[in-house]
Amino acid sequence: MPGAEGKEIQCPGESGGLPSGETLERHGELEPPAAAVCGATGNRDFRLFWLAGAIDGLGTCASSLFLPLILLGAGYSATRVGLVATVGLATGLSVAPFAGVLADRWPRKRMMCWSALLASGAMGSAFTSVALGHVVLIHLLTVAVVEQVASAAYAAAAHGTVRRIVPPERYPLAMSRLEARDEAVQIIGPTVAGLLCQLARWLPLLADALSFLLVTGLSRAIRTELSPEPAENHPASFRTDFAEGLRFVQREPFLRFVMVWTAGINAVLSTLYFHAVFTSHARGAGPSSIGMILTLAGVGGLLGALAAPLAIRRIAPGRIVTGASWTMVPIAVALAFATRTWTYGLLLSLVSFTAPSVVIILQTKAVLVTPDRLQGRTGTALATAGQAVAALAPAAAGLLVSAFGGRPVALGCAVALTALAGYATVRAGLLRLGAGERRPAPRTGPQERAS
Repeated sequence: MPGAEGKEIQCPGESGGLPSGETLERHGELEPPAAAVCGATGNRDFRLFWLAGAIDGLGTCASSLFLPLILLGAGYSATRVGLVATVGLATGLSVAPFAGVLADRWPRKRMMCWSALLASGAMGSAFTSVALGHVVLIHLLTVAVVEQVASAAYAAAAHGTVRRIVPPERYPLAMSRLEARDEAVQIIGPTVAGLLCQLARWLPLLADALSFLLVTGLSRAIRTELSPEPAENHPASFRTDFAEGLRFVQREPFLRFVMVWTAGINAVLSTLYFHAVFTSHARGAGPSSIGMILTLAGVGGLLGALAAPLAIRRIAPGRIVTGASWTMVPIAVALAFATRTWTYGLLLSLVSFTAPSVVIILQTKAVLVTPDRLQGRTGTALATAGQAVAALAPAAAGLLVSAFGGRPVALGCAVALTALAGYATVRAGLLRLGAGERRPAPRTGPQERAS
């Protein structure tokens, strides 16, 4: 199947890596006709899905960066502005697991479209009020909550999309392109948002509202049927469905590993990032210098995502995960003794470079081992665990740096990374892709079946 840029995709299959199409065919786990159907629509549908995420990310970046500035400019205290951000984030994390249950019950594409429309309406109301000069805290707090709920619902419905629109042997390449997209958005987004805000303070809000409308149109244009496979004797109880998803994660050794390892890594790396910011600021670094730290980290992540397919093709998944885990330990130690801002940026860029390959491997296998009807619940459970722990990192880093100084905090992170690397080494066997794992059977919508 041609790739997103029209080039032939080279499927990884050496060194214990993820399987090639020929391997799956030989084991009878993927029928050629089904793969051909998926290949006929996956290229177009994946491009639409990729573009929707890029536009959504840019719009959200624009509004999330400058909504607090708008409130501060209206005379609200930093405490109240921080409360808006905290309540919005907490709402999104709380809603996500329940949205995962709905995503495994309802038509996913319809859920994505309605969620994007709801978010567009919320941001549209914020744009209107700010443009008219009526900045009301409770209104923008409501907007933040509604957008977080809508975003959680959209993300839950999108969890099973790659499984449907991309053949299994091409998951790593698809995941790497999604990871590269997200890293690029983190680099470009703040600059775009700043330019918009210089023209008018309400422009970032308008851009976010319009971006959600574009996401709705792109999601509707996906032809592949995304609805979850109906379960036999589907339980009527919402609580039973919710518990089933949690039990599946607990029963599956690999998913338990992903939940523990990613939650730990997210917490430690987020703490390291904010440690670098707070320590640099304490040493007199200005906003531009601190911005350089984050930019270098973003560039490292983008380069890592672009290099990931080659690494995954040539190196066994277990070696990548354990190697990346141990590589982060000396980097954390070096951060403890860094004294210059550019050194922080360079070291964090090395961490960001190693992370995407690991993320792609874990996401790829998580999709493969999870049945289609549980994709929403499993995906939101794993994501919520990682995000909830990482959300505490800014406050934790601030308290620790203030109480103990930057060097002890970085060394403490190195100790935590050592424990996580040891855990990854012990559990490396879980990363081998066995012949007994579940393979999705691609489904097509009415247009493809008719053709």
